[in-house]
Amino acid sequence: MLQSEIQMYDIDDVDQQSPMGGQIMTPPKKEFLANYPLVKAFLAGSFSGTFSTVLFQPLDLVKTRLQNSPATFINGRHGTLSMLSIFTNIVQQEHIKGLWRGMTPSITRCVPGIGLYFSSLDYIKSHYLEGKTPTALESVTMGFCARSMSGAILIPITVVKTRFESGMYDYNSMVSALKHIYRTEGLRGMTCGLVPTLFRDAPFSGLYLMFYTQTKQLIPKELINSPYTSPIHFTCGITAGILASVVTQPADVLKTKMQLYPTKFKGLWSVIVYVHNNHGVQGYFKGMVPRMLRRTLMAAMAWTVYEQLSKKLGLK
Repeated sequence: MLQSEIQMYDIDDVDQQSPMGGQIMTPPKKEFLANYPLVKAFLAGSFSGTFSTVLFQPLDLVKTRLQNSPATFINGRHGTLSMLSIFTNIVQQEHIKGLWRGMTPSITRCVPGIGLYFSSLDYIKSHYLEGKTPTALESVTMGFCARSMSGAILIPITVVKTRFESGMYDYNSMVSALKHIYRTEGLRGMTCGLVPTLFRDAPFSGLYLMFYTQTKQLIPKELINSPYTSPIHFTCGITAGILASVVTQPADVLKTKMQLYPTKFKGLWSVIVYVHNNHGVQGYFKGMVPRMLRRTLMAAMAWTVYEQLSKKLGLK
């Protein structure tokens, strides 16, 4: 629901009366949150993104390595790497902590990114939909616009995140990585892969939001407001994530290639041709399983936590 639907006498929005008839001033933090609903949405989105980002980082790492490893000699065998073999190799070579390689840029990107996404979404809803339930097309449009804004702003962090996860670049820190990329590759290096990133994230978010809202509408209202609210939101999120991940997987593969090999490809079309010539159609879907697991579980958890925090903060 939207800010306009918040009850008029919500305790967060009004001053309380003392027993003597005087007025107890609303705590500054509550008054601030009440006056700035976009801040509420940003905080709820950021908190929801933090836990899911940390928890599912290994899946993102395995996905990046899988997309960048067409055929590798490992453990005495030569052939296409599987998700399990990459996972095992990381643990053997880099130990358990290696599964969380790239954690800093992931959090730096995902936490404010999710916060920006949810606050943009709340702004669009409150200003253009006036409290009504969005249609499927409106959901796609809202998700597309909200994710495009956050994706474009945070593309330099996305580049660093991908390179950290690949294990190909020996950066000391995220700041040094950004400085090195800007110094050696310029603005083009800082924004490489922007087009496929937007083709991946914006449609994913739009499709995800459409599937999520449409699935929720199939659930009886009495169940939505029951003690089973969180499991229901989580299930709707998983369903939406699976469907949206499959559609946007090719763009994720192209994004990874462009960000890892900025000098090898002149543009999006050259990456498309390269993947097709070297791997065929199946090449566009490399890493789909770990990405599907991560994006689905992460999005489902983020929305579940967001829904609960929104109620606590007075957004619903």
